Amino acid sequence: MRKAALFDLDGVLVDSEPVYTRIWESIDQAVPTGIPGFALKIKGTTLPHIMQYFNAEDRPKVMQMLEDAEETMEYPLFEDTLAFLEKLKNMGVACAIVTSSNNKKMDKLFGMHPYLKDYFKVVITDSCVTKSKPDPECYLTAAQLLGVSPEDSVVFEDSFNGLAAGRGSGAFVVALTTSNPRQSLDGKADMIIDSFSQLDFSQII
Repeated sequence: MRKAALFDLDGVLVDSEPVYTRIWESIDQAVPTGIPGFALKIKGTTLPHIMQYFNAEDRPKVMQMLEDAEETMEYPLFEDTLAFLEKLKNMGVACAIVTSSNNKKMDKLFGMHPYLKDYFKVVITDSCVTKSKPDPECYLTAAQLLGVSPEDSVVFEDSFNGLAAGRGSGAFVVALTTSNPRQSLDGKADMIIDSFSQLDFSQII
């Protein structure tokens, strides 16, 4: 059995990706990047990486629009998130959150779900890395901090950038169909599931 589980946040633990898609589509309409499917292209990447797509003079406006939208956002957990995390805890599997989100958002998330943090020994945010997904730095860092090898870890992801990061780390990668159609995930992960309830972690060897 693998020793560690490394979780992306949005679209994996938290059902927030549809909201973020609408937010970034709205921002792209107000401050056009000219990039087709911009809101989907940036999924899984850090905010500094996203800001590179905007002109310097537009970035304050973009940041303000994002902050205004996030101010009223809620971060509902997928219904099977806690049950799965509890199983991993009882199995002695070390867990980490590996997100492209910033610390301010994580503080808000843990304020809404204060018990959630207890399941994770490590939380990787954008402040912990210098390279955004699809670079594997975030997952390599999480495994190192947990004291396990990437090859002994399982990465849970939903975005193409995140899946590439997981693959690049050398971990076993599980894709969730929460953000992309199942057929689009073929060949990008070692396993594809619709929800955690479909997975027996002990069988991932």
